[in-house]
Amino acid sequence: MESKDEGKFIRKIRSFVIREGRLTQGQSRAITELWPKWGIEYQEELLNFAEIFGNDNPVTLEIGFGMGHSLVEMAKNAPKRNFLGIEVHTPGIGAILAAARDNGVENLRVIKHDAIEVLEQMIALDSLDRLQLFFPDPWHKARHHKRRIVKQEFLDLVIPRLKSNGVIHIATDWQEYADEILAILEVDERLENLAGKNCFAPRPQYRPITKFETRGIRLGHTVNDLLFKKK
Repeated sequence: MESKDEGKFIRKIRSFVIREGRLTQGQSRAITELWPKWGIEYQEELLNFAEIFGNDNPVTLEIGFGMGHSLVEMAKNAPKRNFLGIEVHTPGIGAILAAARDNGVENLRVIKHDAIEVLEQMIALDSLDRLQLFFPDPWHKARHHKRRIVKQEFLDLVIPRLKSNGVIHIATDWQEYADEILAILEVDERLENLAGKNCFAPRPQYRPITKFETRGIRLGHTVNDLLFKKK
């Protein structure tokens, strides 16, 4: 429950509820053994991507990667691009670390912390080439819509951290939420819709189709991608 005293920016736009679940032995072992290589601890200090990745390749930041399968696939398919994933779900952290090891992915790092605080404290202005937010929680009930992450405060935090021509890529299978996100992005004069005004984009080839997405399609959901460029 949010009290008035907790009315900080981060509390207003946090969009997740931590559901830890049970770690498998493999996930637990992956965290213990692999975190030193692929994990980044939260800190109130800006990250130096050149030091972290050992190169100056463009950086993609993904918020809420779930179990991480699609993010690992993207990193594997784009070795000249760096990927930073943020997730609060511990089993997802274990799963992505194991997948990164199994796929020999070197251009990936992960942070286990609230994404809003990471953006505020750790991501420098004009440093990201792309920000990805795939299938954010739509908070179906009307009284919970205020918990949705995509709102003006979120854009005001994200857009300054994108490089010129950097891209915000959002995908959702909840039509009402897709329409809401489209309306919010369209009125922001700092952004340009790459698919054309008031249009959704076709799924870019670089975004893998996930099990979650396949299930949504099977249930009759329409999956919408939104691609907006910083002017």
